[in-house]
Amino acid sequence: MMLRLKDFFDISDVLAVSTCNRTEIYYSSSNDINEDIIKLLLIEKGIEDVDNFKAYFEQFSEGDEAVKHLFHVATGLQSQVVGDMQIPNQIKHAYQWSADLNMAGPFLHRLLHTIFFANKRVAQETFFRDGAASVSYAAVELLEGLMPNPKILVVGLGEIGTDVCRNLAQNTSAEVTLVNRTRSKAEVLGAELGFRVADFADIESEISRADIIVSSIQREEPFFTKEMMVRLRGMSFKYFIDLSVPRSVSPEVEEVPGVMLYTIDSIRSKADEALQRRLDAVPHVEEIIGEAVVEFNDWSREMIVSPTIQKLKGALETIRKEELTRFTKSLTESEMEKVERITTSMMQKILKLPVLQLKAACKRGEAETLIDVLNDLFNLEKEKESH
Repeated sequence: MMLRLKDFFDISDVLAVSTCNRTEIYYSSSNDINEDIIKLLLIEKGIEDVDNFKAYFEQFSEGDEAVKHLFHVATGLQSQVVGDMQIPNQIKHAYQWSADLNMAGPFLHRLLHTIFFANKRVAQETFFRDGAASVSYAAVELLEGLMPNPKILVVGLGEIGTDVCRNLAQNTSAEVTLVNRTRSKAEVLGAELGFRVADFADIESEISRADIIVSSIQREEPFFTKEMMVRLRGMSFKYFIDLSVPRSVSPEVEEVPGVMLYTIDSIRSKADEALQRRLDAVPHVEEIIGEAVVEFNDWSREMIVSPTIQKLKGALETIRKEELTRFTKSLTESEMEKVERITTSMMQKILKLPVLQLKAACKRGEAETLIDVLNDLFNLEKEKESH
């Protein structure tokens, strides 16, 4: 898609963020081409009735709004579970794609690095990253602390079971086996995440070889019972993590020596506490984002005057070299070096105040007036043509 955008439009600094629940395109251009990009996205998906689908797209025509929105997305404020790092990590990957395709210029490099620094501040200064704020994350956090390098059996691949698997793929190197009544679903997820797959008919032998069993089976009565555990006597120590509602693991399994059970209620309680800590940290996160946005906007406004600064430097450098050529023909090499240092130092001191004034004018929104004055004083437009 990024290459298609590059082919169709005169744009630079393109960032394409695609996740399970959002597709966002950020770009730098002298014109607002949001409508054209929306049309291209829909056509690429085989949708020709473009007008009826425009309402599903959120558009930002002002650069400042788009920048602030990306900060919110990239820090996890707009994640399904607030503070979740999945989307921020996907933005890092998207930025790498932009860089690999030579579609990341100075603007995008500066913006993303400012965002990464803001994320670092969020992690260091707030509780916004603390704890697992979703049941699936909390379950993975729990099982990671139970034993080193466990064999994990995940039974049931509904929404929560699938989420646990995806989180396991990101956070553990343990051996994971998937079991689902519909084996084809397990095979698809197993192939994607690199996990082993077993038949539901072999569930008891899989329980015997596993250290931790994560269950999210949907049924009215418990599937894992005390009788089953007694029948599998001689097995090693087992942990059950029951994420089902109603419960799929009978509380009586803990009556069997060596079996421990964690229920969704205790896991959800941990997740709720972590989520509340994150929500309490949101005002501080917003403050950090606000400071970072101001810093980035100051830099981007300074970029407007950068060409004028370069032309002014070029004009003064031309004068310096012309005058040196006229008056230094009879100087020795040592004298010439001294004159070079002196005139270069003089030029830098002459430039210092106009550059500072230009940058200050940027922050006040008055840069255009000063740019016009400098252009007139030093005939910088002519200077540009001569180069």
